[in-house]
Amino acid sequence: YDPKINIYDVIIATSAYSESSYAKVAFNYDENILEGTPELIQDLNIAANKLQIPVFNEIIHSSDVFYRKHGDVFKDVRDCYNCAAVEMESFALFANARYLKKKAACILTVSDSLVTHEETTAAERQSSFNKMMEIALEAAK
Repeated sequence: YDPKINIYDVIIATSAYSESSYAKVAFNYDENILEGTPELIQDLNIAANKLQIPVFNEIIHSSDVFYRKHGDVFKDVRDCYNCAAVEMESFALFANARYLKKKAACILTVSDSLVTHEETTAAERQSSFNKMMEIALEAAK
């Protein structure tokens, strides 16, 4: 979504926007933007800084739809909700955590770009997304 973010960059989701009805149906939440736990986000940022791994702190679009009839819909979501990237789990993660009164954070590695049309292969995704794992492990210490 955001041209300043490249494949292999690491994103820490500050919140997630979704047009999904999941949180409404599951927990009667009306919001379409749910936030991660601030102290976990801070811990991830401290860990990334300690490891000298650059990260982006961004709002994420959490979508139920991977393929859309109109490929440019992401531009509307980006512009209306200030979303920097898209994935499919963070909104549900944040909704579940809120309902269960647990903490939650979401850390992502960019695998492909709707802006540049760059993509990583399945093999690259399997073996090259180590930075986000290093950050998570450092934050968990």
